[in-house]
Amino acid sequence: MTRTPAIATVQIDNDRVRVTEWRFAPGTETGWHVHPVDYVVVPMTTGELVLETGDGVATNELTAGVSYTRVAGSEHNVVNAADTEFVFVEIELKPAGL
Repeated sequence: MTRTPAIATVQIDNDRVRVTEWRFAPGTETGWHVHPVDYVVVPMTTGELVLETGDGVATNELTAGVSYTRVAGSEHNVVNAADTEFVFVEIELKPAGL
């Protein structure tokens, strides 16, 4: 299934971090990708996002302001299957010298 891409706006990109705001209109997705570095997600809205991985599909309930972290290397696609916009800020933690 082909979906419209979510809107990614890079706010900061330097030697140490990349900070990206992700805006998901209903039915949009990130597209399949792998994070090369560890990262933190800060939800700005409360709601559900669908996570597609090689192991299957899961629905995750996220709460505004309740952050979580993931390690590098997981291939996935994030989808907003809800009928309202979802927004989060992603902070990728770059190792020194990357």
